[in-house]
Amino acid sequence: MTTRASYKYGEGEEYHGEWNVHGKRHGLGHLTLANGTKYTGRFENGFCSGHGVMSFADGSRYEGEFAGGRFSGVGVFTRCDGMKFEGEFRDGKVNGLGLLTFADGTHGLPRNEGYFQGNELKERRQCNEVIRKARNSATVARSQHL
Repeated sequence: MTTRASYKYGEGEEYHGEWNVHGKRHGLGHLTLANGTKYTGRFENGFCSGHGVMSFADGSRYEGEFAGGRFSGVGVFTRCDGMKFEGEFRDGKVNGLGLLTFADGTHGLPRNEGYFQGNELKERRQCNEVIRKARNSATVARSQHL
């Protein structure tokens, strides 16, 4: 069972959305942090979990899956300069299959697609299915509304 309410934290943070019976953010909600970071999406026991959109003060944005408060699963991360990664994330970092797109819309020669660990391309290979899943996950994340 969840209830809907808003709360302003002493540190300048605000949350509007659903809460569980234990007083933790749980369900659909919108969180604004003191540093300007904003998250809209699903929460589980206080953490960003499921599909969501996180926007940072510098203009960077992640749309996709979260677990334990971090990017985890598939999604799309777009940096403030327009560079984009569509693919797999683990523990808040690029980790797995995906495609890197530069701000000018190109992918590099040879194409920067394959297995990434951190910000480094470790193995080039096609990963069309993962890219499709990441784009779909981003669409689902954007479609959630309070």
